Amino acid sequence: MSVLRPLTLADLDELLVVQREGAVEALGHIFPQDQNPFPTERIRERWLAELADPAVDCFAVVLHRRIAGFAATRGEEFLHLGTARDTWGSGLAEQVHDAVLDHLRAGGHTHARLRVLVENARAIRFYTRLGWRPTGVTERTDFAPHPLLRVYERDLA
Repeated sequence: MSVLRPLTLADLDELLVVQREGAVEALGHIFPQDQNPFPTERIRERWLAELADPAVDCFAVVLHRRIAGFAATRGEEFLHLGTARDTWGSGLAEQVHDAVLDHLRAGGHTHARLRVLVENARAIRFYTRLGWRPTGVTERTDFAPHPLLRVYERDLA
């Protein structure tokens, strides 16, 4: 049974709580909350735009009838992946990762890419362990203090 289902507008409030909790815990050293608090309304607006965009596939991760994470793709790009803080270490994130890669393969993609904050060592360990390799491509995020992102890629064969 898949842990993914299409994300709906009705999921957003619960999803934003999950996303904020995880981001504050995992990225607080990059986005100090006293200076750059989690931008709930900007993230909500981004999800609304992605839900309205037919090129973006948005997913809710459902566990025990609650939103326990999220994922999104656009073409061959893995846009978002996050799981509820209380699921970290359970294997759920890897299960979601694999389900999203299956979704990309089913869409005919043979290659995938994603972006990871350079200072997010936890995410880098996760993706590297799952076969992702860094490229030389970097860019700054739109979110202050504008830390650096690195593009990672992976063959889906």
